Amino acid sequence: MQMQKEVHLTGKDLTAMVQLRPEDVGKYAIVPGPKDRLEVLMKKIENPVRNFSFMEYTMFTGTYQGIKITAINGGRFSTDTSITSEVMCNAGIENIIRIGTCGALDENISVGDLIVVDKVIRGDGVTPYYVDGKFQTVADKKIADTLFEVAKGMGVKVHRGTAWTTDALLRETREIVEAKRKEGAMAVDMVSSTILTICQLHNIKAGSILAVSDNVITGEMGFMNPLYYMAESNLITIALGAVKKMEGK
Repeated sequence: MQMQKEVHLTGKDLTAMVQLRPEDVGKYAIVPGPKDRLEVLMKKIENPVRNFSFMEYTMFTGTYQGIKITAINGGRFSTDTSITSEVMCNAGIENIIRIGTCGALDENISVGDLIVVDKVIRGDGVTPYYVDGKFQTVADKKIADTLFEVAKGMGVKVHRGTAWTTDALLRETREIVEAKRKEGAMAVDMVSSTILTICQLHNIKAGSILAVSDNVITGEMGFMNPLYYMAESNLITIALGAVKKMEGK
């Protein structure tokens, strides 16, 4: 007996499973990875309503200065990010902003700096099932420009350029890292490739802004550095500011 369905479970199926409708969500979504960052974000959202809780993911929708915004802990890795990205895209959210973390691939980028992603070198294990090797994964220019402008206006140190996404956190070897640097990567994360690729395929505008937690070149680990925690907080402020700016407020 052959498999009866062309695809066992689609993003549309999953969105229906959690009973999420387009009218339930905002025009914008802000997507942190961990739940603790989502909790901080939700303190700034007015009258949040929980859309669903499914496995370890929880989605809320509320308002920010009159703008309807959805937020979800969208995953730390490419696999779980693909699930939440499909749900958001199939629900019809028009603009998606990922707020995450990364390792710097430049000795002149410091812990606590921010990086706005313009394009991605895909090294994850999910997107090869969606696109071929010639596909160019890029952020929406308007979202990237707006994130960069808001960050610069806040006076924080922000860079922009190419990120490399990998699933192999413990195999960031000198050989691989130097090869990605030669391709133009200034940062490495575990999410941007997946969320931006899936959004592109759904014609959803998406961007990614990352806080630098460590420096792969110098070996500096900044996960306990206060500058990193400040950068995480700045991510939320910048994302909300970008939403406001894109709405013309």
